Amino acid sequence: MSTVPPGPTGAHPWDDEHHDEDEEAPHLHVSRRTLVGIGVGIVALVALVVVVLPQVNGLRSTYDRISDGDPWWLALATFFSALSFGGYVAMFKRVYVRADDPSAKRIGFAESYQITMAGLAATRLFAAGGAGGLALTAWALRRSGMPARVVADRTIAFLVLTYLVYVIAVILGGFGLHFGILEGEAPFALTVVPAAIGLVLLAAAVALTYVPEDLERRFARWAAGGGRVQRLLARLSTAPAAASEGIRMAFGHLRRRDPALLGAMAYWGFNIAILWACFHAFGEPPPPAVLVVAYFVGLLGNLLPLPGGIGGVDGGMIGALVGFGVSASLAVVAVLSYRVLAFWLPTLPGAVAYLQLRRTVTRWRQERAVERRQDGVTTLNEVPTKTPTRSAS
Repeated sequence: MSTVPPGPTGAHPWDDEHHDEDEEAPHLHVSRRTLVGIGVGIVALVALVVVVLPQVNGLRSTYDRISDGDPWWLALATFFSALSFGGYVAMFKRVYVRADDPSAKRIGFAESYQITMAGLAATRLFAAGGAGGLALTAWALRRSGMPARVVADRTIAFLVLTYLVYVIAVILGGFGLHFGILEGEAPFALTVVPAAIGLVLLAAAVALTYVPEDLERRFARWAAGGGRVQRLLARLSTAPAAASEGIRMAFGHLRRRDPALLGAMAYWGFNIAILWACFHAFGEPPPPAVLVVAYFVGLLGNLLPLPGGIGGVDGGMIGALVGFGVSASLAVVAVLSYRVLAFWLPTLPGAVAYLQLRRTVTRWRQERAVERRQDGVTTLNEVPTKTPTRSAS
């Protein structure tokens, strides 16, 4: 659980936590292996557009589409990109920062922007699932004074709220297309299968909310003095215990109708709008339901262990769109344009945000050092002095 035992009278429960002040920031360095991988991916994409596509029947119009792209639609797509990340920043602040937290006075919208954009840059530069971004976010929040368990719980809540929109969109879009409720083609593998998987994931998340809050403590008592198996099960119990707390926290945001969910919807909605505008720049977009489902199915390519997801998401989206009957040449130019605007372009301000965040964390460290010294002086001043009594004459 995210609760921390109460500290001294008048102090916040977090004040007694150790925050690893000397922990170094995750470095956004790019290793030689990552550089090679990114280079190979870029070369492959260029070869695809310059060499392969013109030789494939039906794809020779790709160059015509690129040269005839409407700059106004591309400008609108860039604007949608800014709105998407604005929703992401707003959601971050709603989920991670609370008015009664000591860190609330440190993490405003400017700091939330730095953490989220730096985390996104780290996600772009490393492979598979965004672990670099999560590590950087956790480091920054810990430096603000937030305990590790609180960071973990709120991170799970943040991820659940973010991907809840993803899962619900796939379920409604997939089944809606399959049963003819929504307009568009409905290949079984791209509609019913992802929707069914989404239902299973949603049911699993709901089931985890029923895990007892004291599960970890129960297993710890059971394993005390036990054998190796008992100790192993006790350690394994920490994962569902932590996950259940974060999921309950996320569902609590939903019950309160927290605007954080609007931030998640804005993030995904404007991201899809970038792809929609890119389609308009080079031709006609597919029906909205097809665009949404193909977008989310294509994003599964991000799970492939490729540097920055190069090739995985691009190929996944293009393949999904073609599977829905979209012209291959149009899908290629629209998706590649989308990836430049939504994926690579934000990496530049993200790298700047990382440098700003390091300075911000240095300032936080100095502020917290001053606060600890002031608290020490206050504690000394509050020690009651014993007034000598006057003896009776």
